[in-house]
Amino acid sequence: MPTTHAVAAARSIASSLGLPSRDAIILQESNRITLRLLPCDVVARVSPTADHVAQFEIELAQRLTAGGSPVAVLDPRVQPRLYEQDGYTVSLWSYHEPSTRTITPADYAAALLRLHAGMRDLRMPTPHFTDRVEQAQRLVADRDRTPDLVDADRELLASTLRRLRHAVAGRDRAEQILHGEPHPGNLLPTRTGPLFIDLETCCRGPVEFDLAHAPEDIARHYPGLDHDLLHDCRTLTLAMATTWRWDRDDRLPDGRRLAAEWLSQIRTHGRSHDRNKARPASWARSLQA
Repeated sequence: MPTTHAVAAARSIASSLGLPSRDAIILQESNRITLRLLPCDVVARVSPTADHVAQFEIELAQRLTAGGSPVAVLDPRVQPRLYEQDGYTVSLWSYHEPSTRTITPADYAAALLRLHAGMRDLRMPTPHFTDRVEQAQRLVADRDRTPDLVDADRELLASTLRRLRHAVAGRDRAEQILHGEPHPGNLLPTRTGPLFIDLETCCRGPVEFDLAHAPEDIARHYPGLDHDLLHDCRTLTLAMATTWRWDRDDRLPDGRRLAAEWLSQIRTHGRSHDRNKARPASWARSLQA
């Protein structure tokens, strides 16, 4: 996505809505671009118009905010909807002043518990976590989109995704709507407490799938987990994250170095039969940005 054009579209839309935007600070740049527009102090999330997930994210955020869940809120000065210009879709969110207070593992787990409680009774069409696994499987199988993935690593990822998709889906475990990627990069330390952002990855599945994206020490503060299932989910999400890094269009900084590191972790785990010695290290901290 051309950054200059995306920024220009966001600034133009904000200005047309009476939100002065003489400057823009890029907060995150990947498949979407997240900006802080000044002096209006609004957060703009910009994606190509073809991205149809943004509307779902807005509707979900509205419902969760109404229920008091710990999520970032849409900017109340404008209508809560998508705005389009020059091939880009823009959503406008409140800027939350960051806090210098460290989010402890207990704080993190408490926020995730509250989020899950707010999501548990929602009735919205939501993809299943296996749909996201299938996306990774298709990417691994597509040599045009993953041209730098060597055959041995391609087979390792394909077999890991296939095996653990069935292992996790086959467990007799309650499922609900999940955040999908509640890693530390998607949890803001604000003055009103931790808030989750980036709801476009929402899916349905067991809560262990969400916990697999968080640092390992968070699980000690989250009651009622199936730790064997959590272990499988950690390896599954590690394989998925590794797959995204091999996409020729991936824009995560240092992505290929991380992909090689994570492949090594998956390979080590696969050679060992001792789960206590082969716990895959959490990849979540690498996504803080």
